[in-house]
Amino acid sequence: MLNFFVNTFLDSRIHRIDDHYTKAEQKSEDTLKMLLRYGKQTQYGKKRGLAQAYTYEKFIQKIPVNTYDTLKGDIQKMMQGEQNLLWPTRINWFAKTSGSAEDKSKFIPVSKEALVNCHYKAGKDILTIFRKNRPNSDLFNGKGLILGGSHKIHDMNNDCRYGDLSAVLIQNISPFANHFRVPSKETALMDVWEQKIERLVEETIHKDVTNISGVPSWMLVLMNRILEVSGKSNIHEVWPNLQLFIHGAVSFEPYREQFHKLFPDPKITYLETYNASEGFFGIRDRAEEDDLLLFLDYGIFYEFVPAEEYENPVNIVRLEDVEVGRNYAMIITTNSGLWRYMIGDTVKFTSKAPYRVKISGRTKHFINAFGEELMIENAEKAMREACLQTNADIREYTAAPVFMSHSKGGSHEWLIEFEHEPADLNQFMTVLDNCLKQLNSDYEAKRTGNITLRFPKVMSLPKGTFEKWLKSKDKLGGQHKVPRLSNERKYVDEILSICAQTQN
Repeated sequence: MLNFFVNTFLDSRIHRIDDHYTKAEQKSEDTLKMLLRYGKQTQYGKKRGLAQAYTYEKFIQKIPVNTYDTLKGDIQKMMQGEQNLLWPTRINWFAKTSGSAEDKSKFIPVSKEALVNCHYKAGKDILTIFRKNRPNSDLFNGKGLILGGSHKIHDMNNDCRYGDLSAVLIQNISPFANHFRVPSKETALMDVWEQKIERLVEETIHKDVTNISGVPSWMLVLMNRILEVSGKSNIHEVWPNLQLFIHGAVSFEPYREQFHKLFPDPKITYLETYNASEGFFGIRDRAEEDDLLLFLDYGIFYEFVPAEEYENPVNIVRLEDVEVGRNYAMIITTNSGLWRYMIGDTVKFTSKAPYRVKISGRTKHFINAFGEELMIENAEKAMREACLQTNADIREYTAAPVFMSHSKGGSHEWLIEFEHEPADLNQFMTVLDNCLKQLNSDYEAKRTGNITLRFPKVMSLPKGTFEKWLKSKDKLGGQHKVPRLSNERKYVDEILSICAQTQN
Protein backbone atom coordinates (compact mmCIF):
# COMPACT_ATOMS: atom_id res chain seq x y z
CA MET A 1 0.00 0.00 0.00
CA LEU A 2 2.81 2.43 0.92
CA ASN A 3 4.53 1.66 -2.38
CA PHE A 4 1.31 2.61 -4.21
CA PHE A 5 0.99 5.99 -2.48
CA VAL A 6 4.65 6.90 -3.00
CA ASN A 7 4.48 5.95 -6.67
CA THR A 8 1.33 8.04 -7.10
CA PHE A 9 3.16 11.03 -5.62
CA LEU A 10 6.16 10.49 -7.91
CA ASP A 11 3.92 10.16 -10.97
CA SER A 12 2.61 13.66 -10.25
CA ARG A 13 6.17 15.01 -10.57
CA ILE A 14 6.99 13.57 -13.99
CA HIS A 15 5.80 16.69 -15.82
CA ARG A 16 8.48 18.75 -14.02
CA ILE A 17 11.18 16.56 -15.52
CA ASP A 18 9.52 16.63 -18.92
CA ASP A 19 9.67 20.45 -18.84
CA HIS A 20 13.47 20.20 -19.02
CA TYR A 21 13.10 18.81 -22.53
CA THR A 22 11.00 21.73 -23.82
CA LYS A 23 11.37 24.71 -21.47
CA ALA A 24 15.02 24.60 -20.41
CA GLU A 25 16.00 28.18 -21.30
CA GLN A 26 12.91 29.55 -19.53
CA LYS A 27 13.74 27.58 -16.39
CA SER A 28 17.27 28.96 -16.46
CA GLU A 29 16.00 32.53 -16.87
CA ASP A 30 13.49 32.08 -14.03
CA THR A 31 16.25 30.80 -11.76
CA LEU A 32 18.43 33.85 -12.45
CA LYS A 33 15.56 36.22 -11.68
CA MET A 34 14.89 34.44 -8.39
CA LEU A 35 18.56 34.61 -7.39
CA LEU A 36 18.71 38.32 -8.17
CA ARG A 37 15.63 38.99 -6.01
CA TYR A 38 17.31 37.26 -3.08
CA GLY A 39 20.78 38.59 -3.81
CA LYS A 40 19.90 42.30 -3.77
CA GLN A 41 18.88 41.95 -0.10
CA THR A 42 22.35 40.79 0.99
CA GLN A 43 25.37 42.83 2.02
CA TYR A 44 27.24 41.37 -0.95
CA GLY A 45 24.42 42.30 -3.31
CA LYS A 46 24.13 45.84 -1.99
CA LYS A 47 27.89 46.33 -2.30
CA ARG A 48 27.83 45.06 -5.88
CA GLY A 49 24.67 46.89 -6.94
CA LEU A 50 22.50 43.85 -7.62
CA ALA A 51 19.37 45.98 -7.24
CA GLN A 52 20.24 47.45 -10.65
CA ALA A 53 20.83 44.04 -12.24
CA TYR A 54 17.62 43.27 -14.13
CA THR A 55 19.13 41.27 -16.98
CA TYR A 56 21.90 38.75 -17.50
CA GLU A 57 24.04 41.43 -19.14
CA LYS A 58 23.67 43.69 -16.08
CA PHE A 59 24.31 40.74 -13.76
CA ILE A 60 27.71 39.92 -15.29
CA GLN A 61 28.67 43.60 -15.18
CA LYS A 62 27.99 43.73 -11.45
CA ILE A 63 29.35 40.37 -10.28
CA PRO A 64 32.90 39.15 -11.01
CA VAL A 65 33.81 35.49 -11.38
CA ASN A 66 34.63 34.16 -7.90
CA THR A 67 36.63 31.33 -6.39
CA TYR A 68 36.50 29.98 -2.87
CA ASP A 69 39.37 32.27 -1.92
CA THR A 70 37.51 35.41 -3.03
CA LEU A 71 34.40 34.47 -1.01
CA LYS A 72 36.24 32.88 1.92
CA GLY A 73 36.23 36.04 4.06
CA ASP A 74 32.43 36.28 4.01
CA ILE A 75 32.06 32.53 4.56
CA GLN A 76 34.31 32.67 7.63
CA LYS A 77 32.20 35.50 9.04
CA MET A 78 29.08 33.41 8.42
CA MET A 79 30.65 30.54 10.33
CA GLN A 80 31.14 32.94 13.25
CA GLY A 81 27.42 33.71 13.25
CA GLU A 82 27.06 36.74 10.99
CA GLN A 83 24.06 36.58 8.66
CA ASN A 84 22.82 38.19 5.43
CA LEU A 85 26.30 38.39 3.94
CA LEU A 86 25.98 36.26 0.79
CA TRP A 87 22.41 34.99 1.22
CA PRO A 88 19.47 36.69 3.02
CA THR A 89 18.04 33.72 4.94
CA ARG A 90 19.70 32.23 8.00
CA ILE A 91 22.61 29.85 7.31
CA ASN A 92 24.08 27.73 10.10
CA TRP A 93 25.02 24.59 8.16
CA PHE A 94 28.20 24.20 6.10
CA ALA A 95 29.33 21.30 3.94
CA LYS A 96 32.97 20.50 4.58
CA THR A 97 34.78 19.52 1.43
CA SER A 98 38.37 19.12 0.41
CA GLY A 99 37.87 18.67 -3.32
CA SER A 100 39.89 15.52 -3.87
CA ALA A 101 41.91 15.19 -0.69
CA GLU A 102 43.39 18.70 -0.76
CA ASP A 103 45.22 19.82 2.40
CA LYS A 104 42.88 22.68 3.23
CA SER A 105 39.17 22.09 3.80
CA LYS A 106 36.55 24.32 2.29
CA PHE A 107 33.27 25.09 4.03
CA ILE A 108 30.37 25.57 1.62
CA PRO A 109 27.28 27.34 3.02
CA VAL A 110 24.07 25.29 2.83
CA SER A 111 20.90 27.37 3.11
CA LYS A 112 17.40 26.16 3.87
CA GLU A 113 16.54 26.87 0.23
CA ALA A 114 19.43 24.70 -0.95
CA LEU A 115 18.34 21.84 1.29
CA VAL A 116 14.69 21.91 0.24
CA ASN A 117 14.73 23.22 -3.33
CA CYS A 118 17.99 21.68 -4.49
CA HIS A 119 19.23 18.57 -2.68
CA TYR A 120 15.95 17.11 -1.38
CA LYS A 121 14.14 18.10 -4.55
CA ALA A 122 16.79 16.25 -6.54
CA GLY A 123 16.29 13.20 -4.33
CA LYS A 124 12.63 13.13 -5.30
CA ASP A 125 13.54 13.57 -8.97
CA ILE A 126 15.96 10.64 -8.82
CA LEU A 127 13.15 8.41 -7.61
CA THR A 128 10.75 9.91 -10.15
CA ILE A 129 13.14 9.06 -13.00
CA PHE A 130 13.52 5.53 -11.66
CA ARG A 131 9.73 5.24 -11.41
CA LYS A 132 9.36 6.54 -14.98
CA ASN A 133 11.83 3.95 -16.31
CA ARG A 134 10.65 1.09 -14.05
CA PRO A 135 6.88 1.68 -13.60
CA ASN A 136 6.21 -1.75 -12.08
CA SER A 137 8.84 -1.51 -9.36
CA ASP A 138 7.95 -2.17 -5.72
CA LEU A 139 11.02 -0.24 -4.51
CA PHE A 140 9.24 1.44 -1.60
CA ASN A 141 8.18 -1.76 0.06
CA GLY A 142 11.75 -1.97 1.37
CA LYS A 143 14.50 0.25 2.71
CA GLY A 144 17.14 2.48 1.16
CA LEU A 145 20.72 2.20 2.44
CA ILE A 146 22.53 5.53 2.38
CA LEU A 147 26.30 5.46 2.85
CA GLY A 148 27.29 8.95 3.92
CA GLY A 149 29.79 10.86 6.00
CA SER A 150 29.88 12.38 9.48
CA HIS A 151 29.27 15.77 11.08
CA LYS A 152 30.64 17.77 14.00
CA ILE A 153 29.72 20.94 15.83
CA HIS A 154 32.00 23.75 14.71
CA ASP A 155 33.98 25.01 17.68
CA MET A 156 33.87 28.67 16.62
CA ASN A 157 30.14 28.96 17.20
CA ASN A 158 27.82 26.52 18.98
CA ASP A 159 25.08 27.39 16.52
CA CYS A 160 27.27 26.63 13.50
CA ARG A 161 27.54 23.03 12.29
CA TYR A 162 29.49 21.40 9.53
CA GLY A 163 30.08 17.97 8.04
CA ASP A 164 30.18 16.03 4.80
CA LEU A 165 27.28 17.05 2.60
CA SER A 166 25.72 13.61 2.97
CA ALA A 167 25.77 14.00 6.74
CA VAL A 168 24.22 17.48 6.55
CA LEU A 169 21.41 16.02 4.45
CA ILE A 170 20.86 13.08 6.79
CA GLN A 171 20.85 15.36 9.84
CA ASN A 172 18.14 17.57 8.32
CA ILE A 173 16.04 14.93 6.57
CA SER A 174 12.32 14.77 7.33
CA PRO A 175 10.97 12.07 9.69
CA PHE A 176 8.82 10.74 6.84
CA ALA A 177 11.86 10.14 4.63
CA ASN A 178 13.60 8.46 7.57
CA HIS A 179 10.96 5.73 7.41
CA PHE A 180 12.48 4.51 4.13
CA ARG A 181 16.12 4.71 5.19
CA VAL A 182 18.76 2.60 6.95
CA PRO A 183 20.96 2.66 8.97
CA SER A 184 20.01 4.64 12.07
CA LYS A 185 20.93 8.31 12.10
CA GLU A 186 23.43 7.63 14.89
CA THR A 187 25.27 5.08 12.78
CA ALA A 188 24.99 7.11 9.58
CA LEU A 189 26.76 10.03 11.28
CA MET A 190 29.59 8.08 12.91
CA ASP A 191 32.97 9.57 12.08
CA VAL A 192 35.22 6.55 12.84
CA TRP A 193 35.09 4.80 9.47
CA GLU A 194 36.22 1.32 10.54
CA GLN A 195 33.63 1.16 13.34
CA LYS A 196 30.99 2.64 11.09
CA ILE A 197 31.40 -0.13 8.51
CA GLU A 198 30.83 -2.80 11.15
CA ARG A 199 27.74 -1.05 12.50
CA LEU A 200 26.39 -0.60 8.96
CA VAL A 201 26.75 -4.32 8.33
CA GLU A 202 25.10 -5.18 11.64
CA GLU A 203 22.12 -2.86 11.07
CA THR A 204 21.43 -3.61 7.41
CA ILE A 205 22.38 -7.19 6.65
CA HIS A 206 18.99 -8.57 7.78
CA LYS A 207 16.86 -5.71 6.39
CA ASP A 208 14.91 -5.76 3.12
CA VAL A 209 17.16 -3.32 1.28
CA THR A 210 15.80 -2.40 -2.16
CA ASN A 211 18.09 0.51 -3.02
CA ILE A 212 21.54 1.77 -2.05
CA SER A 213 23.27 5.10 -2.59
CA GLY A 214 26.82 6.30 -2.08
CA VAL A 215 30.28 6.80 -3.57
CA PRO A 216 31.22 3.65 -5.58
CA SER A 217 34.66 3.21 -4.02
CA TRP A 218 33.36 3.28 -0.44
CA MET A 219 30.23 1.31 -1.30
CA LEU A 220 32.49 -1.43 -2.68
CA VAL A 221 34.20 -1.69 0.71
CA LEU A 222 30.84 -2.06 2.46
CA MET A 223 29.47 -4.60 -0.02
CA ASN A 224 32.55 -6.79 0.26
CA ARG A 225 32.35 -6.67 4.04
CA ILE A 226 28.69 -7.69 3.92
CA LEU A 227 29.64 -10.73 1.81
CA GLU A 228 32.41 -11.63 4.26
CA VAL A 229 30.05 -11.52 7.24
CA SER A 230 27.11 -13.22 5.52
CA GLY A 231 29.12 -15.90 3.72
CA LYS A 232 27.08 -15.27 0.57
CA SER A 233 28.52 -15.20 -2.95
CA ASN A 234 26.74 -12.08 -4.18
CA ILE A 235 24.62 -9.25 -2.78
CA HIS A 236 21.34 -10.55 -4.27
CA GLU A 237 21.60 -13.52 -1.92
CA VAL A 238 21.66 -11.03 0.97
CA TRP A 239 19.10 -8.58 -0.41
CA PRO A 240 16.98 -10.40 -3.03
CA ASN A 241 14.82 -7.32 -3.68
CA LEU A 242 17.69 -4.92 -4.40
CA GLN A 243 16.82 -2.96 -7.56
CA LEU A 244 18.66 0.37 -7.57
CA PHE A 245 22.17 1.71 -6.98
CA ILE A 246 22.37 5.53 -6.91
CA HIS A 247 25.98 6.60 -7.27
CA GLY A 248 28.05 9.70 -7.90
CA ALA A 249 31.10 11.75 -6.81
CA VAL A 250 33.60 9.60 -8.75
CA SER A 251 33.50 7.89 -12.13
CA PHE A 252 31.78 4.51 -12.09
CA GLU A 253 33.91 3.11 -14.94
CA PRO A 254 36.79 1.62 -12.89
CA TYR A 255 34.29 -0.17 -10.62
CA ARG A 256 31.68 -1.30 -13.15
CA GLU A 257 32.87 -4.89 -13.56
CA GLN A 258 33.28 -5.38 -9.81
CA PHE A 259 29.71 -4.26 -9.18
CA HIS A 260 28.44 -6.51 -11.95
CA LYS A 261 29.99 -9.41 -10.03
CA LEU A 262 28.44 -8.22 -6.79
CA PHE A 263 25.05 -7.68 -8.48
CA PRO A 264 24.82 -10.39 -11.18
CA ASP A 265 21.05 -10.04 -11.57
CA PRO A 266 20.42 -7.74 -14.58
CA LYS A 267 17.37 -6.22 -12.86
CA ILE A 268 19.64 -3.82 -10.94
CA THR A 269 19.48 -0.22 -12.20
CA TYR A 270 22.61 1.94 -11.96
CA LEU A 271 21.52 5.56 -11.71
CA GLU A 272 24.33 8.11 -11.82
CA THR A 273 23.96 11.54 -10.28
CA TYR A 274 26.03 14.70 -10.49
CA ASN A 275 26.06 16.48 -7.17
CA ALA A 276 28.58 18.28 -5.00
CA SER A 277 28.72 20.25 -1.78
CA GLU A 278 27.93 23.34 -3.84
CA GLY A 279 24.72 21.93 -5.29
CA PHE A 280 22.95 19.20 -7.21
CA PHE A 281 23.36 19.44 -10.97
CA GLY A 282 22.29 16.42 -12.99
CA ILE A 283 20.75 12.96 -13.10
CA ARG A 284 21.07 10.17 -15.62
CA ASP A 285 17.58 10.00 -17.07
CA ARG A 286 18.10 7.35 -19.78
CA ALA A 287 19.12 3.82 -18.95
CA GLU A 288 20.76 3.20 -22.32
CA GLU A 289 22.99 6.32 -22.27
CA ASP A 290 25.67 7.53 -19.88
CA ASP A 291 25.09 11.29 -20.05
CA LEU A 292 23.14 13.27 -17.46
CA LEU A 293 20.19 15.62 -17.76
CA LEU A 294 21.13 19.06 -16.40
CA PHE A 295 18.43 20.21 -13.97
CA LEU A 296 17.68 23.91 -14.13
CA ASP A 297 15.13 24.47 -11.37
CA TYR A 298 17.24 23.66 -8.31
CA GLY A 299 18.13 27.29 -7.59
CA ILE A 300 21.40 27.17 -9.58
CA PHE A 301 22.20 29.40 -12.54
CA TYR A 302 24.88 28.10 -14.91
CA GLU A 303 27.56 29.73 -16.99
CA PHE A 304 30.41 28.08 -18.87
CA VAL A 305 33.92 29.00 -19.93
CA PRO A 306 36.12 26.96 -22.31
CA ALA A 307 38.18 24.69 -20.06
CA GLU A 308 41.48 25.92 -21.48
CA GLU A 309 40.57 29.46 -20.32
CA TYR A 310 39.53 28.66 -16.75
CA GLU A 311 42.49 30.53 -15.25
CA ASN A 312 41.53 33.64 -17.21
CA PRO A 313 37.77 33.34 -17.83
CA VAL A 314 36.96 35.81 -20.60
CA ASN A 315 34.78 34.01 -23.14
CA ILE A 316 32.01 33.07 -20.72
CA VAL A 317 28.74 31.84 -22.23
CA ARG A 318 25.35 31.11 -20.78
CA LEU A 319 23.48 27.87 -21.29
CA GLU A 320 21.91 28.54 -24.69
CA ASP A 321 25.28 29.46 -26.23
CA VAL A 322 27.27 26.33 -25.34
CA GLU A 323 28.64 24.07 -28.09
CA VAL A 324 28.08 20.31 -28.08
CA GLY A 325 31.32 18.39 -27.61
CA ARG A 326 33.36 21.29 -26.25
CA ASN A 327 35.03 21.01 -22.86
CA TYR A 328 33.78 23.69 -20.42
CA ALA A 329 34.58 24.71 -16.87
CA MET A 330 31.39 25.42 -14.92
CA ILE A 331 30.54 28.67 -13.19
CA ILE A 332 27.53 28.55 -10.87
CA THR A 333 25.40 30.98 -8.90
CA THR A 334 23.49 29.19 -6.14
CA ASN A 335 20.70 29.60 -3.62
CA SER A 336 23.28 29.44 -0.84
CA GLY A 337 25.10 32.60 -1.91
CA LEU A 338 27.86 31.36 -4.19
CA TRP A 339 27.94 34.13 -6.79
CA ARG A 340 29.45 33.28 -10.18
CA TYR A 341 31.52 30.62 -8.44
CA MET A 342 34.16 28.64 -10.33
CA ILE A 343 33.42 25.19 -8.97
CA GLY A 344 36.40 23.42 -10.58
CA ASP A 345 34.46 20.83 -12.60
CA THR A 346 34.62 20.44 -16.36
CA VAL A 347 31.79 19.07 -18.50
CA LYS A 348 31.03 18.34 -22.13
CA PHE A 349 27.55 18.79 -23.55
CA THR A 350 26.22 15.81 -25.46
CA SER A 351 23.03 17.61 -26.53
CA LYS A 352 21.19 20.93 -26.21
CA ALA A 353 17.67 19.66 -26.65
CA PRO A 354 17.54 18.79 -23.82
CA TYR A 355 20.74 19.90 -22.12
CA ARG A 356 22.72 16.80 -21.22
CA VAL A 357 26.32 16.63 -20.07
CA LYS A 358 29.13 14.26 -19.29
CA ILE A 359 31.54 15.05 -16.49
CA SER A 360 34.94 15.36 -18.16
CA GLY A 361 37.10 16.14 -15.14
CA ARG A 362 38.40 18.81 -12.82
CA THR A 363 40.22 21.98 -13.74
CA LYS A 364 43.00 21.09 -11.30
CA HIS A 365 43.09 17.33 -11.81
CA PHE A 366 44.90 16.56 -15.03
CA ILE A 367 48.42 15.89 -16.24
CA ASN A 368 49.91 18.33 -18.69
CA ALA A 369 53.57 18.33 -17.73
CA PHE A 370 54.69 17.67 -21.32
CA GLY A 371 51.80 19.07 -23.39
CA GLU A 372 49.89 15.77 -23.29
CA GLU A 373 46.70 17.26 -21.72
CA LEU A 374 45.63 14.03 -20.10
CA MET A 375 42.16 14.42 -18.52
CA ILE A 376 40.30 12.17 -16.11
CA GLU A 377 37.84 11.20 -18.84
CA ASN A 378 40.71 9.64 -20.83
CA ALA A 379 42.20 7.93 -17.80
CA GLU A 380 38.94 6.34 -16.67
CA LYS A 381 38.19 4.86 -20.11
CA ALA A 382 41.73 3.55 -20.54
CA MET A 383 41.79 2.08 -17.04
CA ARG A 384 38.56 0.20 -17.67
CA GLU A 385 39.83 -1.18 -20.99
CA ALA A 386 43.07 -2.35 -19.36
CA CYS A 387 41.07 -4.12 -16.66
CA LEU A 388 38.84 -5.82 -19.23
CA GLN A 389 41.73 -7.05 -21.38
CA THR A 390 43.83 -8.37 -18.48
CA ASN A 391 41.06 -9.66 -16.18
CA ALA A 392 42.02 -7.16 -13.48
CA ASP A 393 39.93 -5.19 -10.99
CA ILE A 394 41.12 -2.02 -9.31
CA ARG A 395 40.23 -0.47 -5.97
CA GLU A 396 41.94 2.91 -6.33
CA TYR A 397 44.59 4.63 -8.38
CA THR A 398 46.38 7.91 -8.88
CA ALA A 399 48.92 9.18 -11.40
CA ALA A 400 51.43 12.02 -11.66
CA PRO A 401 54.31 13.04 -13.92
CA VAL A 402 57.90 11.90 -13.61
CA PHE A 403 59.69 15.02 -14.74
CA MET A 404 62.44 15.06 -17.34
CA SER A 405 66.09 14.94 -16.32
CA HIS A 406 69.19 15.83 -18.31
CA SER A 407 69.62 12.20 -19.34
CA LYS A 408 66.12 10.99 -20.15
CA GLY A 409 62.61 12.06 -21.02
CA GLY A 410 59.66 12.25 -18.69
CA SER A 411 56.88 9.76 -18.05
CA HIS A 412 53.76 9.18 -15.99
CA GLU A 413 53.82 7.19 -12.77
CA TRP A 414 50.70 5.22 -11.89
CA LEU A 415 50.10 3.95 -8.36
CA ILE A 416 47.38 1.29 -8.47
CA GLU A 417 45.74 -0.70 -5.70
CA PHE A 418 44.20 -3.78 -7.29
CA GLU A 419 41.31 -5.87 -6.06
CA HIS A 420 42.49 -8.55 -8.50
CA GLU A 421 45.95 -7.93 -9.92
CA PRO A 422 46.64 -8.77 -13.59
CA ALA A 423 48.90 -11.73 -14.28
CA ASP A 424 51.23 -9.42 -16.23
CA LEU A 425 51.49 -5.87 -14.94
CA ASN A 426 53.49 -4.78 -17.97
CA GLN A 427 50.71 -5.99 -20.28
CA PHE A 428 48.19 -4.01 -18.21
CA MET A 429 50.22 -0.85 -18.69
CA THR A 430 50.72 -1.55 -22.39
CA VAL A 431 46.96 -1.73 -22.89
CA LEU A 432 46.48 1.41 -20.80
CA ASP A 433 49.16 3.27 -22.76
CA ASN A 434 47.79 2.21 -26.15
CA CYS A 435 44.25 3.15 -25.15
CA LEU A 436 45.37 6.60 -24.02
CA LYS A 437 47.06 7.06 -27.41
CA GLN A 438 43.78 6.21 -29.15
CA LEU A 439 41.76 8.55 -26.93
CA ASN A 440 44.11 11.53 -26.80
CA SER A 441 46.07 12.78 -29.82
CA ASP A 442 48.23 15.05 -27.66
CA TYR A 443 49.27 12.11 -25.51
CA GLU A 444 49.93 10.04 -28.63
CA ALA A 445 52.10 12.78 -30.12
CA LYS A 446 54.20 13.14 -26.97
CA ARG A 447 54.64 9.36 -26.71
CA THR A 448 55.95 9.08 -30.28
CA GLY A 449 59.52 7.84 -30.28
CA ASN A 450 59.74 7.69 -26.46
CA ILE A 451 61.53 11.03 -26.54
CA THR A 452 59.31 13.52 -24.71
CA LEU A 453 57.12 11.02 -22.87
CA ARG A 454 58.42 7.53 -22.16
CA PHE A 455 56.45 4.37 -21.41
CA PRO A 456 54.55 4.84 -18.12
CA LYS A 457 55.84 3.55 -14.82
CA VAL A 458 53.52 1.56 -12.57
CA MET A 459 53.56 0.38 -8.98
CA SER A 460 51.08 -2.09 -7.57
CA LEU A 461 50.32 -1.05 -4.00
CA PRO A 462 49.36 -3.30 -1.07
CA LYS A 463 45.66 -3.33 -0.30
CA GLY A 464 44.72 -0.62 2.15
CA THR A 465 47.45 1.83 1.12
CA PHE A 466 45.07 4.51 -0.10
CA GLU A 467 42.95 4.12 3.02
CA LYS A 468 46.06 4.68 5.16
CA TRP A 469 46.86 7.79 3.17
CA LEU A 470 43.32 9.18 3.47
CA LYS A 471 43.31 8.35 7.17
CA SER A 472 46.57 10.26 7.61
CA LYS A 473 44.71 13.25 6.16
CA ASP A 474 41.68 12.66 8.42
CA LYS A 475 39.65 12.03 5.25
CA LEU A 476 38.69 8.37 5.54
CA GLY A 477 35.22 7.38 4.32
CA GLY A 478 32.21 9.48 3.40
CA GLN A 479 32.57 11.57 0.26
CA HIS A 480 36.35 11.92 0.34
CA LYS A 481 38.03 10.54 -2.73
CA VAL A 482 41.46 9.85 -4.12
CA PRO A 483 42.65 12.37 -6.76
CA ARG A 484 43.01 10.43 -10.00
CA LEU A 485 45.44 12.75 -11.77
CA SER A 486 47.75 15.48 -10.57
CA ASN A 487 50.10 17.75 -12.45
CA GLU A 488 52.55 17.64 -9.54
CA ARG A 489 54.01 14.81 -7.44
CA LYS A 490 52.74 15.83 -4.01
CA TYR A 491 50.10 13.09 -3.62
CA VAL A 492 52.19 10.38 -5.28
CA ASP A 493 55.22 11.10 -3.12
CA GLU A 494 53.12 11.08 0.06
CA ILE A 495 51.62 7.70 -0.85
CA LEU A 496 55.03 6.25 -1.76
CA SER A 497 56.30 7.47 1.62
CA ILE A 498 53.50 5.57 3.37
CA CYS A 499 54.45 2.44 1.40
CA ALA A 500 58.08 2.83 2.46
CA GLN A 501 57.10 3.24 6.11
CA THR A 502 54.90 0.13 5.95
CA GLN A 503 57.70 -1.95 4.42
CA ASN A 504 60.14 -0.79 7.11
